Amino acid sequence: MQTTEKASERLIRKNKKLSLKNPERNGKVIVYSAAFVTILATLAVTIFLTQQGLQSFYMSGINPLEFLTSTNWNPSGSNPSYGALAFIFGSLSVTVLSALIVAPFGIGAAIFMTEIAPSWGKKILQPVIEILVGIPSVVYGYLGLTVLVPFIRDHIGGSGYSLMAGVIVVSLMILPTVTTLSADAFNRLPNGLRSSSLALGATRWQTVRRVLLPTAMPGLLTAIILGMARAIGEALAIQMVIGNTTILPSSLLDPAATMTTIITLNMGHTTFNSAENNVLWTLGLLLLILSYGLVMLVRFLAARRKF
Repeated sequence: MQTTEKASERLIRKNKKLSLKNPERNGKVIVYSAAFVTILATLAVTIFLTQQGLQSFYMSGINPLEFLTSTNWNPSGSNPSYGALAFIFGSLSVTVLSALIVAPFGIGAAIFMTEIAPSWGKKILQPVIEILVGIPSVVYGYLGLTVLVPFIRDHIGGSGYSLMAGVIVVSLMILPTVTTLSADAFNRLPNGLRSSSLALGATRWQTVRRVLLPTAMPGLLTAIILGMARAIGEALAIQMVIGNTTILPSSLLDPAATMTTIITLNMGHTTFNSAENNVLWTLGLLLLILSYGLVMLVRFLAARRKF
Protein backbone atom coordinates (compact mmCIF):
# COMPACT_ATOMS: atom_id res chain seq x y z
CA MET A 1 0.00 0.00 0.00
CA GLN A 2 2.79 2.41 0.92
CA THR A 3 4.65 1.51 -2.27
CA THR A 4 1.58 2.40 -4.31
CA GLU A 5 1.21 5.73 -2.50
CA LYS A 6 4.88 6.59 -3.04
CA ALA A 7 4.61 5.72 -6.72
CA SER A 8 1.55 7.93 -7.01
CA GLU A 9 3.35 10.79 -5.29
CA ARG A 10 6.33 10.43 -7.63
CA LEU A 11 4.02 10.40 -10.62
CA ILE A 12 2.25 13.53 -9.38
CA ARG A 13 5.57 15.34 -8.84
CA LYS A 14 6.76 14.30 -12.28
CA ASN A 15 3.55 15.57 -13.88
CA LYS A 16 3.91 18.86 -12.03
CA LYS A 17 7.46 19.28 -13.31
CA LEU A 18 6.38 18.51 -16.84
CA SER A 19 3.46 20.91 -16.58
CA LEU A 20 5.82 23.63 -15.39
CA LYS A 21 8.38 22.98 -18.12
CA ASN A 22 6.07 22.60 -21.08
CA PRO A 23 4.52 26.11 -20.99
CA GLU A 24 7.98 27.67 -20.85
CA ARG A 25 9.21 25.55 -23.72
CA ASN A 26 6.09 26.18 -25.75
CA GLY A 27 6.36 29.89 -25.07
CA LYS A 28 9.95 29.97 -26.28
CA VAL A 29 9.01 28.09 -29.44
CA ILE A 30 6.20 30.56 -30.18
CA VAL A 31 8.33 33.64 -29.48
CA TYR A 32 11.34 32.43 -31.48
CA SER A 33 9.10 31.32 -34.34
CA ALA A 34 7.39 34.72 -34.46
CA ALA A 35 10.74 36.51 -34.42
CA PHE A 36 12.08 34.24 -37.17
CA VAL A 37 9.03 34.79 -39.38
CA THR A 38 9.25 38.57 -38.87
CA ILE A 39 12.95 38.68 -39.76
CA LEU A 40 12.41 36.37 -42.73
CA ALA A 41 9.53 38.48 -44.06
CA THR A 42 11.55 41.69 -43.69
CA LEU A 43 14.54 40.20 -45.49
CA ALA A 44 12.34 38.75 -48.24
CA VAL A 45 10.62 42.09 -48.90
CA THR A 46 13.95 43.94 -48.85
CA ILE A 47 15.69 41.51 -51.19
CA PHE A 48 12.75 41.35 -53.62
CA LEU A 49 12.33 45.14 -53.78
CA THR A 50 16.07 45.65 -54.17
CA GLN A 51 16.26 43.14 -57.00
CA GLN A 52 13.25 44.58 -58.82
CA GLY A 53 14.13 48.21 -58.13
CA LEU A 54 17.67 48.01 -59.49
CA GLN A 55 16.55 46.45 -62.78
CA SER A 56 15.62 49.86 -64.15
CA PHE A 57 19.30 50.83 -64.01
CA TYR A 58 21.15 47.72 -65.19
CA MET A 59 18.46 46.25 -67.50
CA SER A 60 16.48 49.22 -68.80
CA GLY A 61 19.55 51.48 -69.05
CA ILE A 62 18.09 54.41 -67.09
CA ASN A 63 20.61 56.88 -65.70
CA PRO A 64 20.31 56.91 -61.88
CA LEU A 65 21.35 60.58 -61.65
CA GLU A 66 18.78 61.62 -64.24
CA PHE A 67 16.14 59.52 -62.52
CA LEU A 68 16.72 61.26 -59.18
CA THR A 69 17.26 64.83 -60.40
CA SER A 70 15.07 65.24 -63.49
CA THR A 71 11.43 66.33 -63.52
CA ASN A 72 10.79 65.10 -67.07
CA TRP A 73 8.40 62.15 -66.74
CA ASN A 74 7.15 60.86 -70.10
CA PRO A 75 7.15 57.04 -70.15
CA SER A 76 4.86 56.68 -73.16
CA GLY A 77 6.55 59.05 -75.58
CA SER A 78 8.69 58.20 -78.58
CA ASN A 79 11.74 59.09 -76.50
CA PRO A 80 10.66 57.97 -73.01
CA SER A 81 12.10 59.71 -69.97
CA TYR A 82 11.81 58.80 -66.30
CA GLY A 83 12.58 61.75 -64.06
CA ALA A 84 11.13 61.14 -60.59
CA LEU A 85 12.21 64.31 -58.77
CA ALA A 86 8.67 65.74 -58.72
CA PHE A 87 7.32 62.59 -57.05
CA ILE A 88 10.17 62.39 -54.54
CA PHE A 89 9.67 66.06 -53.69
CA GLY A 90 5.92 65.55 -53.31
CA SER A 91 6.34 62.59 -50.95
CA LEU A 92 8.89 64.39 -48.78
CA SER A 93 6.85 67.61 -48.73
CA VAL A 94 3.64 65.87 -47.67
CA THR A 95 5.48 63.86 -45.01
CA VAL A 96 7.48 66.71 -43.47
CA LEU A 97 4.70 69.31 -43.57
CA SER A 98 2.12 66.96 -42.09
CA ALA A 99 4.55 66.04 -39.29
CA LEU A 100 5.16 69.73 -38.52
CA ILE A 101 1.41 70.31 -38.30
CA VAL A 102 0.55 67.20 -36.31
CA ALA A 103 3.41 67.27 -33.78
CA PRO A 104 2.14 70.17 -31.60
CA PHE A 105 -1.48 69.03 -31.79
CA GLY A 106 -0.71 65.39 -31.04
CA ILE A 107 1.66 66.11 -28.17
CA GLY A 108 -0.70 68.76 -26.80
CA ALA A 109 -3.62 66.34 -26.86
CA ALA A 110 -1.47 63.71 -25.13
CA ILE A 111 -0.49 66.20 -22.40
CA PHE A 112 -4.15 67.08 -21.89
CA MET A 113 -5.14 63.42 -21.66
CA THR A 114 -2.41 62.36 -19.25
CA GLU A 115 -1.46 65.44 -17.21
CA ILE A 116 -4.10 68.15 -17.33
CA ALA A 117 -7.35 66.21 -17.17
CA PRO A 118 -6.42 62.54 -16.75
CA SER A 119 -9.79 61.55 -15.28
CA TRP A 120 -12.28 62.92 -17.79
CA GLY A 121 -9.99 64.02 -20.60
CA LYS A 122 -9.22 60.46 -21.59
CA LYS A 123 -12.92 59.58 -21.53
CA ILE A 124 -13.56 62.27 -24.13
CA LEU A 125 -10.46 62.10 -26.31
CA GLN A 126 -9.81 58.36 -26.26
CA PRO A 127 -13.04 57.38 -28.06
CA VAL A 128 -12.49 60.16 -30.60
CA ILE A 129 -8.96 58.93 -31.30
CA GLU A 130 -10.15 55.34 -31.63
CA ILE A 131 -12.80 56.44 -34.13
CA LEU A 132 -10.23 58.36 -36.16
CA VAL A 133 -7.89 55.36 -36.19
CA GLY A 134 -10.63 53.06 -37.43
CA ILE A 135 -11.75 55.26 -40.33
CA PRO A 136 -10.51 53.84 -43.66
CA SER A 137 -8.20 56.03 -45.71
CA VAL A 138 -10.71 56.15 -48.59
CA VAL A 139 -13.14 57.97 -46.27
CA TYR A 140 -10.52 60.62 -45.51
CA GLY A 141 -9.87 60.95 -49.22
CA TYR A 142 -13.57 61.24 -50.05
CA LEU A 143 -14.11 63.91 -47.38
CA GLY A 144 -11.10 65.78 -48.71
CA LEU A 145 -12.45 65.47 -52.26
CA THR A 146 -15.97 66.70 -51.43
CA VAL A 147 -15.26 69.21 -48.65
CA LEU A 148 -11.63 70.27 -48.55
CA VAL A 149 -10.91 70.62 -52.28
CA PRO A 150 -13.96 72.89 -52.95
CA PHE A 151 -13.14 74.95 -49.84
CA ILE A 152 -9.56 75.56 -50.98
CA ARG A 153 -10.75 76.39 -54.51
CA ASP A 154 -13.43 78.87 -53.35
CA HIS A 155 -11.69 80.57 -50.42
CA ILE A 156 -7.93 80.24 -50.88
CA GLY A 157 -7.22 79.81 -54.58
CA GLY A 158 -6.10 77.39 -57.22
CA SER A 159 -8.02 74.40 -58.48
CA GLY A 160 -8.36 72.88 -55.02
CA TYR A 161 -6.42 69.78 -56.00
CA SER A 162 -3.15 70.75 -54.41
CA LEU A 163 -0.25 69.92 -52.17
CA MET A 164 -2.08 71.73 -49.37
CA ALA A 165 -5.06 69.40 -49.64
CA GLY A 166 -2.80 66.36 -49.49
CA VAL A 167 -0.96 67.70 -46.43
CA ILE A 168 -4.19 68.42 -44.53
CA VAL A 169 -5.71 65.02 -45.31
CA VAL A 170 -2.55 63.16 -44.27
CA SER A 171 -2.28 65.29 -41.11
CA LEU A 172 -5.75 64.17 -40.07
CA MET A 173 -4.82 60.56 -40.77
CA ILE A 174 -1.61 60.48 -38.70
CA LEU A 175 -2.90 62.64 -35.82
CA PRO A 176 -4.38 59.64 -33.89
CA THR A 177 -1.11 57.70 -34.25
CA VAL A 178 1.01 60.55 -32.91
CA THR A 179 -1.46 61.29 -30.10
CA THR A 180 -1.71 57.68 -28.94
CA LEU A 181 2.05 57.04 -28.96
CA SER A 182 2.73 60.37 -27.23
CA ALA A 183 0.22 59.54 -24.51
CA ASP A 184 1.94 56.16 -24.03
CA ALA A 185 5.26 57.97 -23.67
CA PHE A 186 3.87 60.15 -20.87
CA ASN A 187 2.13 57.22 -19.17
CA ARG A 188 5.42 55.29 -19.03
CA LEU A 189 7.08 58.01 -16.96
CA PRO A 190 7.38 57.17 -13.24
CA ASN A 191 5.02 59.08 -10.97
CA GLY A 192 7.99 59.99 -8.81
CA LEU A 193 9.04 62.58 -11.40
CA ARG A 194 5.73 64.40 -11.05
CA SER A 195 5.52 64.21 -7.28
CA SER A 196 9.15 65.27 -6.81
CA SER A 197 8.76 68.29 -9.06
CA LEU A 198 5.53 69.36 -7.38
CA ALA A 199 7.11 68.87 -3.95
CA LEU A 200 9.90 71.29 -4.91
CA GLY A 201 7.32 73.99 -5.59
CA ALA A 202 6.96 73.72 -9.37
CA THR A 203 3.58 74.32 -10.91
CA ARG A 204 1.91 71.67 -13.03
CA TRP A 205 2.86 73.44 -16.27
CA GLN A 206 6.47 73.85 -15.10
CA THR A 207 6.53 70.15 -14.29
CA VAL A 208 5.26 69.28 -17.75
CA ARG A 209 7.56 71.69 -19.60
CA ARG A 210 10.81 71.23 -17.67
CA VAL A 211 10.58 67.66 -16.35
CA LEU A 212 8.13 65.49 -18.27
CA LEU A 213 8.68 66.79 -21.80
CA PRO A 214 12.49 66.39 -21.76
CA THR A 215 12.23 62.95 -20.17
CA ALA A 216 9.58 61.73 -22.60
CA MET A 217 11.31 63.25 -25.64
CA PRO A 218 12.60 59.91 -27.06
CA GLY A 219 9.05 58.51 -27.02
CA LEU A 220 7.63 61.70 -28.51
CA LEU A 221 10.18 61.68 -31.32
CA THR A 222 9.31 58.05 -31.95
CA ALA A 223 5.62 58.98 -32.18
CA ILE A 224 6.30 61.76 -34.67
CA ILE A 225 8.60 59.72 -36.89
CA LEU A 226 6.29 56.71 -36.89
CA GLY A 227 3.54 59.08 -37.97
CA MET A 228 5.83 60.25 -40.77
CA ALA A 229 6.42 56.61 -41.76
CA ARG A 230 2.68 56.16 -42.16
CA ALA A 231 2.38 59.43 -44.07
CA ILE A 232 5.07 58.57 -46.60
CA GLY A 233 3.38 55.26 -47.42
CA GLU A 234 -0.17 56.59 -47.80
CA ALA A 235 -1.52 56.42 -51.35
CA LEU A 236 -5.30 56.34 -51.80
CA ALA A 237 -6.34 59.36 -49.73
CA ILE A 238 -3.59 61.56 -51.19
CA GLN A 239 -4.34 60.37 -54.71
CA MET A 240 -7.90 61.68 -54.44
CA VAL A 241 -6.98 65.26 -53.51
CA ILE A 242 -3.42 66.09 -54.60
CA GLY A 243 -3.97 66.41 -58.36
CA ASN A 244 -1.49 63.75 -59.57
CA THR A 245 0.52 65.90 -61.96
CA THR A 246 4.08 65.25 -63.06
CA ILE A 247 5.10 68.90 -62.59
CA LEU A 248 7.22 70.06 -59.67
CA PRO A 249 4.93 72.26 -57.50
CA SER A 250 6.06 75.81 -56.78
CA SER A 251 3.55 76.52 -53.98
CA LEU A 252 1.16 74.75 -51.66
CA LEU A 253 -1.75 75.58 -53.99
CA ASP A 254 -0.22 73.78 -56.98
CA PRO A 255 -1.19 70.18 -57.80
CA ALA A 256 1.49 67.58 -57.16
CA ALA A 257 2.08 63.85 -56.96
CA THR A 258 3.84 61.43 -54.65
CA MET A 259 5.70 58.21 -55.26
CA THR A 260 2.83 56.17 -53.87
CA THR A 261 0.19 57.85 -56.06
CA ILE A 262 2.23 57.32 -59.23
CA ILE A 263 2.76 53.66 -58.34
CA THR A 264 -0.94 53.01 -57.72
CA LEU A 265 -2.02 54.91 -60.83
CA ASN A 266 0.40 53.31 -63.28
CA MET A 267 1.37 49.86 -61.99
CA GLY A 268 -1.75 48.17 -63.37
CA HIS A 269 -1.15 49.58 -66.86
CA THR A 270 2.43 48.40 -67.32
CA THR A 271 3.96 45.18 -68.56
CA PHE A 272 6.07 43.23 -66.11
CA ASN A 273 9.82 43.84 -66.61
CA SER A 274 9.18 46.73 -68.98
CA ALA A 275 11.13 49.94 -68.42
CA GLU A 276 8.17 51.76 -66.86
CA ASN A 277 7.34 48.80 -64.65
CA ASN A 278 10.93 48.62 -63.43
CA VAL A 279 10.91 52.34 -62.67
CA LEU A 280 7.79 51.95 -60.53
CA TRP A 281 9.54 49.18 -58.60
CA THR A 282 12.45 51.60 -58.14
CA LEU A 283 10.06 54.11 -56.59
CA GLY A 284 8.91 51.35 -54.23
CA LEU A 285 12.55 50.70 -53.32
CA LEU A 286 13.00 54.41 -52.55
CA LEU A 287 9.98 54.27 -50.24
CA LEU A 288 11.49 51.29 -48.44
CA ILE A 289 14.83 53.10 -48.06
CA LEU A 290 13.08 56.17 -46.66
CA SER A 291 11.16 53.99 -44.19
CA TYR A 292 14.40 52.37 -43.04
CA GLY A 293 15.92 55.82 -42.72
CA LEU A 294 13.08 56.99 -40.48
CA VAL A 295 13.49 53.93 -38.25
CA MET A 296 17.24 54.53 -37.97
CA LEU A 297 16.56 58.17 -37.14
CA VAL A 298 14.31 57.08 -34.27
CA ARG A 299 17.09 54.86 -32.89
CA PHE A 300 19.70 57.59 -33.29
CA LEU A 301 17.67 60.29 -31.53
CA ALA A 302 16.64 57.94 -28.73
CA ALA A 303 20.27 56.91 -28.16
CA ARG A 304 21.40 60.54 -27.98
CA ARG A 305 18.75 61.33 -25.38
CA LYS A 306 19.91 58.47 -23.18
CA PHE A 307 23.40 59.92 -22.91
